[in-house]
Amino acid sequence: MRSIRLFTFFSLLISLCVMAATPEEKGLDIAKKMEAANDGFVGEESKMEMVLIDAYGAKTTRIMTGMVMEVKGDGDKSISIFENPQDVKGTKMLTHSHKNDDDDQWLYLPTFRRVKRISSSNKSSSFMGSEFSYEDLGSQEIEKYDYKWIKDIKIEGKDGWLLERKPKSKSGYSRMVMKVSKEYMNPVQVEYYDRKNELLKTADFSNFKKFKAGAKNMWRANKIHMKNVQTKKESIFEWKDRKIGVKHKTRDFNKTALKR
Repeated sequence: MRSIRLFTFFSLLISLCVMAATPEEKGLDIAKKMEAANDGFVGEESKMEMVLIDAYGAKTTRIMTGMVMEVKGDGDKSISIFENPQDVKGTKMLTHSHKNDDDDQWLYLPTFRRVKRISSSNKSSSFMGSEFSYEDLGSQEIEKYDYKWIKDIKIEGKDGWLLERKPKSKSGYSRMVMKVSKEYMNPVQVEYYDRKNELLKTADFSNFKKFKAGAKNMWRANKIHMKNVQTKKESIFEWKDRKIGVKHKTRDFNKTALKR
C-alpha cells in the first residue's frame, strides 16, 4: 500500500510540475522539439520554382537550383542560383545563418559582376520582387525568438499547437503566429505581423514529404504559398527533385563561389 501511495504522490507531483509550466516555457519546449526533429539532415539540393503573382493575377515564373549545408553549432548555409528567365539568370543568393548573430547574406548580380552584401537594415526588403523577404530566407534559429504556446489545436483533424514567436532583435515583424503540426513537427501556416502589429502576410506550407537522412526520418514542406494581405500580391515557392542527406563542401558556400 505504501508503494502505491508513493507512486500516486510522485505521479501527482509530476502532473503539477507539467501544469506549472508557463506558456512561454511550453512554447520554447515545443520549439526545441521541432528543432530536434529537423536537425541531422546533413545537407540538401533541389530545383526550385518561384511564381510571382501581382494584385491583378498576372504571373511570372522563375526557376532556381539550391543547396543547403547543415552547420553544427550554428545556423545553416544556403545558396540559390537563378536559371530562368533570362533577365535574372545567373543571379545568386548566399546566406550564412547564425544562432545568435544577424545572418550574413550576399547577392551576386551577373549584370554588374559584383557581390552585394545585404545589410541588416534591408532584411525586411523583398527578395527578387517576391513576397518573401531576405529575413524569411534564413534558417529561423530558435535562439533568435521568444516563444509562447497559445493553445492546443486540431489541424485537419490531427493534433497541433498554436504558437507565437517574437524576434529578439531588429526585424520586419513584430510577431508571428504559427500553426504547428505534431505529425510533421513543422508549421503548416504562419501569420506575419508588421511593426504596427497589423497582419502583413500569411504563409501556407503544404505538399509534405518524408525524407531520410542516415537513420533519421524527417518531414519537409515542398510548397509555400505566401500571400500579402495588404498589397494582395502572392508568391509560391515550390521544391522539385529535392534530396536530403547530401554532403557538400564548405568552399561551395563562400563569397568566392558566387563568382564562379
